[in-house]
Amino acid sequence: MTHSVFAPGLESVTVAETELSRVDGQSGELVVVGYPIEELAANATYEESVSLLFEGRLPTAEELSEFSERLAGRRSIGPEVRDVLRRSAAEDRDAMDALRAGMAAADLGADVSGDRAQATRVVAVAPTVVATYWRYRAGEEPLAPDPELGHAANYLYMLTGERPDEETVRGLETYLNTVVDHGLNASTFTARTIVSTESDLVSAATGAVGALKGPLHGGAPGPVLDMLRAVQESGDPEGYVRERLDAGERLMGFGHRVYRVRDPRAAVLSTAARRYFEAAGETAFFETAERLESVALDALEDHTDRRLATNVEYYTAALLHGIGIPRDLLTATFAVSRVGGWMAHCLEQLADNRLVRPTAEHVGPSPRSWTPLDER
Repeated sequence: MTHSVFAPGLESVTVAETELSRVDGQSGELVVVGYPIEELAANATYEESVSLLFEGRLPTAEELSEFSERLAGRRSIGPEVRDVLRRSAAEDRDAMDALRAGMAAADLGADVSGDRAQATRVVAVAPTVVATYWRYRAGEEPLAPDPELGHAANYLYMLTGERPDEETVRGLETYLNTVVDHGLNASTFTARTIVSTESDLVSAATGAVGALKGPLHGGAPGPVLDMLRAVQESGDPEGYVRERLDAGERLMGFGHRVYRVRDPRAAVLSTAARRYFEAAGETAFFETAERLESVALDALEDHTDRRLATNVEYYTAALLHGIGIPRDLLTATFAVSRVGGWMAHCLEQLADNRLVRPTAEHVGPSPRSWTPLDER
């Protein structure tokens, strides 16, 4: 009989080999296909990051142009999908519920024969689904994707109806690159598990959206933004932190399941946020975030034996708020990025597939004898 290891949550259990990203929680490093996240996030377009994940190398100018055209050509959704999103908006459903429904129908009316075509379609359509839902919720008609705009710029355009400026696009682009892949997290593991059954990539993406919706995975930027807004309004970060800790509450945006030091993505997004707010000439919100971070870290060091450092969600909230992403779309915008990593992992899984089939340790009752109903 094969030896089994009991590890709740599969912590420290290696279940796959990957060439896509390396996460070092002790030293605080994230490397994506050989590139430190600091370099990739600040320099790449989102299309370059996804091509890198799909192909294992940076694309040439010609390859990038062709890949970008394929993505742009697969952004549109049909009336059946719009009907679902309209209904989701009318019922005030969560954006992740709408994305899950839209993602499940992503292959309707689309030529997605083959795994690579499905992967490209899923990446391309995610921003359209989110933006269409949001326009309906705002009481406005959705906008068709603009093939002349890049992936990040087109998402902003479909949300607002205005072509974004360069600094806003760069801010979103940096965010999308920063969170595009991060090892075998819960949603990525879900996607790989689904395709390991030889199911399709649309199903894998739909399941991954469901996993990302959970507040323990992708749902914290909203509460971080609430915290930042409250502190900006009060002007008293010390009082806010003291009150929360004395009440036994968590400070959102601090601590991570993997990192024992500052999340490297927090540093990338802090730099991006500073650049954006300074370019916009409105630094007050960012300065509030920096001040609160310093106060919170000092307080947490005195309050707990655990090392709780700043995580990716802290400056995600600050940056996305600055560039105009609504609070209710923060997690959905996370998905707009991470779908590229999901699809790359699915392709990697299928290239050398083995069905994911862990075991469970039985802790239920010992064997029993059946008791007829009239004798119970």
